[in-house]
Amino acid sequence: MQEKNCRVFDLGCKEVINLYDGARLGYVGDVEIETESGRVTALVIPGRLRLFGLLGREDDIVVPWDSIEKIGEDIILIRYAAPCGRRNRKPRSF
Repeated sequence: MQEKNCRVFDLGCKEVINLYDGARLGYVGDVEIETESGRVTALVIPGRLRLFGLLGREDDIVVPWDSIEKIGEDIILIRYAAPCGRRNRKPRSF
């Protein structure tokens, strides 16, 4: 029987993968909560470090709660069509 409850702390241990483009977005860093109703409205994934953090971070990725397809034991699958700020990796030359 699968557990139906999850703590916010436990979400930080799950990797977020976008089913729209197959991108690995990172791990949940925070959640947004509607204070009036106490409902979780979005997951926040911290932006990647630029040049080992010397140039700051990329913008955080905010994923609306409605975009979540499945929360599994190790990963969270989302379907999010908005651009995620991912940059194309240049092929390495040796």
